[in-house]
Amino acid sequence: MTAIPSFTGDANPYGGGDPYADYRTADFPFTQYADLADRHLGAGVIAANDEFFAQRENLLVPGRAEFDPEHFGHKGKIMDGWETRRRRGALADHPWPTAEDHDWALVRLGAPGVVRGIVVDTAHFRGNYPQAVSVEGTCVPGSPSPEELLGDDVKWTTLVPRTPVGGHAANGFAVAVEQRFTHLRVNQHPDGGIARLRVHGEVVPDPAWLEALGTFDVVALENGGQVEDASNLFYSPATNTIQPGRSRKMDDGWETRRRRDRGHDWIRYRLTAQSRIRALEIDTAYLKGNSAGWAAVSVRDGEDGEWREILPRTRLQPDTNHRFVLPAPAVGTHARVDIFPDGGISRLRLFGSLTEDGARRLAARHQELGV
Repeated sequence: MTAIPSFTGDANPYGGGDPYADYRTADFPFTQYADLADRHLGAGVIAANDEFFAQRENLLVPGRAEFDPEHFGHKGKIMDGWETRRRRGALADHPWPTAEDHDWALVRLGAPGVVRGIVVDTAHFRGNYPQAVSVEGTCVPGSPSPEELLGDDVKWTTLVPRTPVGGHAANGFAVAVEQRFTHLRVNQHPDGGIARLRVHGEVVPDPAWLEALGTFDVVALENGGQVEDASNLFYSPATNTIQPGRSRKMDDGWETRRRRDRGHDWIRYRLTAQSRIRALEIDTAYLKGNSAGWAAVSVRDGEDGEWREILPRTRLQPDTNHRFVLPAPAVGTHARVDIFPDGGISRLRLFGSLTEDGARRLAARHQELGV
């Protein structure tokens, strides 16, 4: 695995111009995984012990943090992140916080899963970032309240030990804990501000829930589907095609650069588990002059299985949801959508149910992850 840079220390005071000109970041090896703390999946920051200067909800806002040097409120500088007040010691002869003092925020993941990496982004927090951060995870079924999560009977597992971080930087941490988590506790030591939190990992759905549904979208991110690879990611990520809901704007789908050759573009997916597909949708919402011209869908059963076309090359209309009922169910563990020659789609839906083998394997993995 590629070594992850460590950013520590203050950034320079803002000197005007582009505030991101001196921002410190890197290409982290785990960002190919979906963001389990994505608001589109239903994630939320459900509690924090302090948010005096800036609200906890800012941690999960999509996109990078913004900075307005002239934006002040009655409490001080307004920051696009989560910022707590300065901690103080209890006595005049020891005015400094203790080594144990810290602030915390509870994050409900939008989709439970195995965490592969975490980014704690301190963008624009140059002299007011935390000295160190730590992150813990737990798995609690249902919809627990903050009080329940903080109860003595809840077991928290360390994902990121207390580690120094830098100001105005993307601080990345690889995670090697093979467990399923539903909630995180983000700690900043002793106080300060964090602009954004990203939690990259693999969704692990609840087998009992999928069994109760019967027929569901077997490629959806929230149900454990995953993008394995794509031919081109120039304008937007392929994972957008399996996000919940319909696309809300053009960049909420997948769009490739314009081809100047005789090739075509594609996305390859891994399904929830082995599934029996009965119907599918290809949506081109908000893609009008840049929709794919044609599309085909194939499946294969197993890593080494042969690709079998279940939807032959079919003409697509711009800004339209296309629905297809298959003449016979198609069994597979992987799927591929091919678009011709280029352009984009906003969503792919594959409706079906798990086979007996697929359900058995999913239940076994669920149990292996400590659920």
